[in-house]
Amino acid sequence: MTPSCIGVFDSGVGGLTVADALRRALPNAPLHYFADSAFAPYGEKGADFIRTRSLQIAGYLREQGAQLLVIACNSATAHAADAIRSEHPDWPVVGIEPGVKPAALASRNGRVGVLATTATVNSERFRQLIERHAQGAFVEAVGCSGVVAFIEAGELQHPELRALVARYCAPLRKAGVDTALLGCTHYPLIRSLWQAELPGVQLLQIEAAVAKQAARLWPEPNWGAGGVVLASSANPEPLGRLARTALGWEGFELRRIDLAPLVPGTGIEPVRPC
Repeated sequence: MTPSCIGVFDSGVGGLTVADALRRALPNAPLHYFADSAFAPYGEKGADFIRTRSLQIAGYLREQGAQLLVIACNSATAHAADAIRSEHPDWPVVGIEPGVKPAALASRNGRVGVLATTATVNSERFRQLIERHAQGAFVEAVGCSGVVAFIEAGELQHPELRALVARYCAPLRKAGVDTALLGCTHYPLIRSLWQAELPGVQLLQIEAAVAKQAARLWPEPNWGAGGVVLASSANPEPLGRLARTALGWEGFELRRIDLAPLVPGTGIEPVRPC
C-alpha cells in the first residue's frame, strides 16, 4: 500500500522554500517533492504547456500517495490550479499566489512592487488578484525573465544574474514602492540580491501562509515520520545539493523521474539532464 504524504511540485528547485515551510509547520508529515527541472522555467512557457504538464505531475503525485497537493509555483497556480481541482474534485489542493492584499496592507505609501515570472504577470488570475485585493494601492509588476535559470543552475552569485536583478528592480525604485513581493518561490533563494537593489524596501514572501493553509487541510496530522522524497525530471543532484546547503536538510531520498519525454501538443522538448 502506498504511504500517505503531502505532494509538492514546482517547475524546479524554487518550491523547496515552500517545502521547508511545510516541514516546519508539519514536521511529522512525509513530503514528496517533484521538481520539473527538465522543463524549467515555467514562467517563460505558454499557458497550455503549464496546464498540461501540471496535470501530469499532479497525477504522478497522487499515485505516490499524496493526500494533499501543494502547487509551489506561481505560474502553475495561475494556469493550472483550476484544471487540477476540476480533474481531482475530491483532493485538497493548495496553490501559491503573489500576496497582493497583504502587500497593499503593509505598504505605508500605497505603492507596491511585484517581482514575478512573465507567465504570472501576464496571467488573467494575476490581473484579477490586483483588481480584488490591491486595496487602492498602485502596483508595479515586473516579469523577471531569465532569473530562474540561474537559480536552477545554482549560480546564485553570477554577475549576469546580478545584472538581471538590478534591471528588474529599477522600475520599482522609479515607482517609489516601499513594499515588494517576491512573487516566485525561487526568488527568496536570492533574497539578498533583491534587497541590495531595493534598500529600505520591505520584501514579502508567501511560503508561511501556504504552509499554514496546508496544515489546516492535512487530513493526518499525527501520522508519519517526516520522511522526504526529492524527485526531479532532470538530474536530481542540484536539487539535493540545494536542500543540503541552503536549507540544512539531511536524510532525504533523491529520485530521477521521467514522466514523459514530450508534453503532447506543445512541441517542447525537455532540457537534457546534466
